[in-house]
Amino acid sequence: MPSQHEQWMKSALREAQRAFDTGEVPVGAVIVLEGKIIGRGYNQVERLKDPTAHAEMIAITAASNHLQSKRLDKCTLYVTMEPCPMCAGAIVLAKIPTLVFGAFDTKAGACGTLYNIVEDKRLNHVVHIISGVYDEESGALLREFFLKVRKSVKN
Repeated sequence: MPSQHEQWMKSALREAQRAFDTGEVPVGAVIVLEGKIIGRGYNQVERLKDPTAHAEMIAITAASNHLQSKRLDKCTLYVTMEPCPMCAGAIVLAKIPTLVFGAFDTKAGACGTLYNIVEDKRLNHVVHIISGVYDEESGALLREFFLKVRKSVKN
């Protein structure tokens, strides 16, 4: 039986698949409060022509709209790939207490790989991180996407 974190990460993986299917980098995110998804998102940078349209940013906006609050201090964010510096900053600002992510990001990871913004005690909020949940599945989707991109560039 899947754990609670695995259950919600599967929802984030479904969002990542939506990104993949639309030609976006396959990252998906969901925000959960009291056993319900209140925000979801997938990368839409290309479609929206917006460098801030990352899965986490879209999910945070949706959850904030749902709660009519900038504070998501009772929520958990599930995302298929380690957040970048922009998204990590937004997680801190939203006061999200727990971040669960899948694959580590060796190029832009800001939650332990290159930086650790969300656990930086110098900031006014520290986030608890749970990493590696469905990291293989998340990483496989990313590898498949970039292999497809490289093949289309060669042709």
